[in-house]
Amino acid sequence: MPGILSAIHEQMETMNPKEKEIAAYVLSHPQNIVQMGITELSQQSGGSTATISRFCKLFHFSGYTEFKVKLAAELAQQPSIQTYQDIIAGNPLQSIVAAMEANHVSSITDTTRMLDMKQLQKAIDALQSARQIDLYGVATSGLVAQDFYQKLVRIGKRAFAFSDPHMQITSASNLTNEDVAIGISYSGETEETIAALKCASENGATTISLTKFGTNTLTSLASISLFTSTLEEGMRRGDMASRIAQLHVIDILFVSLISDRFDDLVPRLETSFQMVKKYR
Repeated sequence: MPGILSAIHEQMETMNPKEKEIAAYVLSHPQNIVQMGITELSQQSGGSTATISRFCKLFHFSGYTEFKVKLAAELAQQPSIQTYQDIIAGNPLQSIVAAMEANHVSSITDTTRMLDMKQLQKAIDALQSARQIDLYGVATSGLVAQDFYQKLVRIGKRAFAFSDPHMQITSASNLTNEDVAIGISYSGETEETIAALKCASENGATTISLTKFGTNTLTSLASISLFTSTLEEGMRRGDMASRIAQLHVIDILFVSLISDRFDDLVPRLETSFQMVKKYR
C-alpha cells in the first residue's frame, strides 16, 4: 500500500464519521480517484466538497488537486513489494536477506516520493543559517539524531544531540530565534521529544519535525515538517525500515547543506576526515 493510502488507513480511527466515509471510498477505489473531480468524489463518497478539502489538508496537502496528483504519482510507481515484511519464526536466511532488502528499498522509495521540496528547502535554509542546531530523539530516533550530529560537526556546525529528556529541555530553554531544533520520532507522539520541541518553539527557535507521514502531535508543533514512509507495520521489532527512512532524509539534508556551500564546507569535511584518519 503506497504511503498516502497507508497513512489514511492508519488514521481512520481518529477521523469523524464523514471523513471516515471519504477515507473508506479512497482506500477502496484509489485508481478511480485520480480520474475524479472533487464534485464526483463528493457524490460517490457521500462527503461534501468542503469535507473533502478538509480531509486532504489532514494529510498536509493544499487541497484535493494536490492530493490527487500525489496519489496518482504513487500509484504509477508502486514498488514490487508493497507490504512491510515482519519477522517470521524459522525463516530461511535467504528469505530474511531478501525481506530486509525489500523493506529498506521500499521504505526509501516511499519516503522519497513523500518529500515536499518546499519544506525540504526551508529546512536546508534554516540549518544553513542556524547559530546552533539541537537534535532531539529517543531510542532508535536518538541514534538517528546522533548520526546527524556527527555529520554536522564534521562541517563545522554548532550542533548537539540529546536523548536524555532533562538535557533536551535544558538546551531547548536556552535557544533563541537564531537557532534550529529538530525533533525526530517515527510516531510523532514521543512525549519527551514533543516536550523538547515545544520548549524550543516557545523560545523562538525554528522547529523541524521528522515523523512518519500523516497527522501527529510533533508535526503540529513544528514550523517545518518532514515525513518518512509509513511502511513499517506489525510488531516493528528493531525499528528497521523506519530508521533507514529517517537516515535517508538526514543524508539528503546533509548533502544539500554541503552542495549549497561547496567551496566552504568540502575543505572542512576533508580536514576532519584527514585528522580522524590518523587514528584508524
